[in-house]
Amino acid sequence: MSIKDLKSPRGRRHRRVRKKIYGTSERPRLNVFRSNKHLHAQIIVDETGQTLVAASTIDKELGLENGGNIEAAKKVGKLIAERALEKGITEVTFDRGGYLYHGRVAALAQAAREAGLKF
Repeated sequence: MSIKDLKSPRGRRHRRVRKKIYGTSERPRLNVFRSNKHLHAQIIVDETGQTLVAASTIDKELGLENGGNIEAAKKVGKLIAERALEKGITEVTFDRGGYLYHGRVAALAQAAREAGLKF
């Protein structure tokens, strides 16, 4: 993040959230990035800086025309949970990335929980 991003309201919230959240190899971090058109989710181990699993509304296998809605967020949440379970990841820490737990972010989290991830 640049200095400009850190001074924004979202940047300040994200820093505050990240003070408490740290992804370990036993319990990695599920990070969410939301833009106007798309939604991205990654499962990250902060100890090594590795991204273990990623899913996005850009993924061809989802076949989405519009990635900026709640239905797309639910599909991304289900996809990230399926990919995580294939790699043997069952428990994660949810990092909302400075966004409010509302709308697309909440829909992604709920779909991931329903698909089998625990957080």
